[in-house]
Amino acid sequence: MSQWSTSRSQQVARTQYPAQYSAQGAAGHAHDGGRRHDRRGAQPTSGRTGYTIAHGGRQVRFGPVVFWIAVGTVVIMAGWSITAATYLAFRDDVLRTLIAHQADQQFAYEDRIAELRAQIDRTTSRQLLDQEQFEQKLDEVMRRQATLEQHATTLSGMTDPATTGSIRPQAKPISDSIAAPPRGERGRQSSIGAALGRLEASLDRVEHRQSATLAQLDDRYESKARLMRGVLTQLGVKPDNPPAAVGGPFVPIKLPGENQGFQRALLRTSLARADANRLSNELITVPVRKPVTGEIDETSPFGVRMDPFVHEAAMHTGIDFRGDLGEPIHATAAGKVSIAGWTGGYGKMVEIQHGNGLATRYGHLSEIDVSVGDQVRIGQVIGKLGSTGRSTGPHVHYETRVDGEPVNPQKFLDAGDKLFGG
Repeated sequence: MSQWSTSRSQQVARTQYPAQYSAQGAAGHAHDGGRRHDRRGAQPTSGRTGYTIAHGGRQVRFGPVVFWIAVGTVVIMAGWSITAATYLAFRDDVLRTLIAHQADQQFAYEDRIAELRAQIDRTTSRQLLDQEQFEQKLDEVMRRQATLEQHATTLSGMTDPATTGSIRPQAKPISDSIAAPPRGERGRQSSIGAALGRLEASLDRVEHRQSATLAQLDDRYESKARLMRGVLTQLGVKPDNPPAAVGGPFVPIKLPGENQGFQRALLRTSLARADANRLSNELITVPVRKPVTGEIDETSPFGVRMDPFVHEAAMHTGIDFRGDLGEPIHATAAGKVSIAGWTGGYGKMVEIQHGNGLATRYGHLSEIDVSVGDQVRIGQVIGKLGSTGRSTGPHVHYETRVDGEPVNPQKFLDAGDKLFGG
């Protein structure tokens, strides 16, 4: 060991004082080299560095690389020994720490799983609630659609196609285009919910149109009833007489509740319609229509005139309408035939009793197509235009009588123009 220390000191001195040591080293080296050359017969080892270890009179020389490898190995082994000793000393604490960390992670995972399960439960409950609300809403829409379809059917039965047209029921039920959404698909539920919203808006528009149509019908029936009542009053016909061949027990009407707006409006419209129908039935027997079709060619009005045969003032009890021979003559109101045959200056004549003291006469016919006792309807052909009796040419003598007395037919015809728009 002392020899190694000496060699190491020489190396340090050689590094610090290169010039001085160079001369000394050269001489010493020459002397030593000569001595080794003399002993071994080898070349001198001038300039070689290394580490020498002497023990028991024997020296072992190491190169720098080998020396540092050995030193590094010793250091590594010492570090490994220290680490192993530390591990053996603190192994239980390390294991406890690892186990505690793993337990904390496990608890965190379990808490996260429980939170996710709770979230899934909430989502499922919300979806079930949405599904239930959707089904309730769909049922409400279905009931509302069925109600509107019933309303449409009722309105189509109330309207008069000739004047108001008809309300057609929907060709395809709205509910046929709706399918319940599958559970758990909120996106589809949301879209179908929007579709239900649009459907409800469409049903609102349909209900509004039905209410508007019902209001128009009510106004139309009331206006028609006022007009007919005014015409009948003007003509002196009492519209309060009960119609023939009707009857039945009295059943009072139960008024709908305040929340049943459509039913209440429907009741008002039905009453107005019933009143208009009653007045229309009265007008069936009132001669307000014309006995001939087409343009009217009046040749002699009602009232005082010069008689065409004796050329003296005389009372003309009707109106003469000129036409073509054989032209059809129509009943101006419904009634029962009381006279059908030759009647003095009327020639071939038909008289119809309409009730309420009203009667009409059709004279100078060329043919008679009805018989006494026949029930005739409005517009029915009762004969053909001619020139029989006291007549100067083809025409029809038309009379209107009230309680057996002739009245001017023109006021009835004017009333007809007012009712039917000319």
